[in-house]
Amino acid sequence: MAAVMKRYVLKLFISLKYITANVVDRNNGKIVATASTVEHALKSSLECGRSCNAKAATVVGEVLARRLKVEGLDHGQGRGIHVDMNKEVEKKGFKNRTKVWAVVNALKDNGVKVVLEDRNDDV
Repeated sequence: MAAVMKRYVLKLFISLKYITANVVDRNNGKIVATASTVEHALKSSLECGRSCNAKAATVVGEVLARRLKVEGLDHGQGRGIHVDMNKEVEKKGFKNRTKVWAVVNALKDNGVKVVLEDRNDDV
């Protein structure tokens, strides 16, 4: 079975203070849509202060979903936006998994086609 081309991939950056979600076009490495708690419009509506929580992650996911729709990429041109949950959770640390899921669920709840991957087939 041939692997589906994973053109659009969700990349998350989570620190104690900030959450940034990017959708990257793997064909050219460019970010096609982004949302972050560092943006003034988001920062002022959230109480990130010392730490960003799952509520902040949900807002980031909602904003990203809107931006993907504007770009016409909410379905990743039919292929969906790919997310390697295991990799994202491993990379961000177990304690951040609720934030990772909050972003992903917000995307799905706002009509974005999200393709969850597991890396069992990775060699």
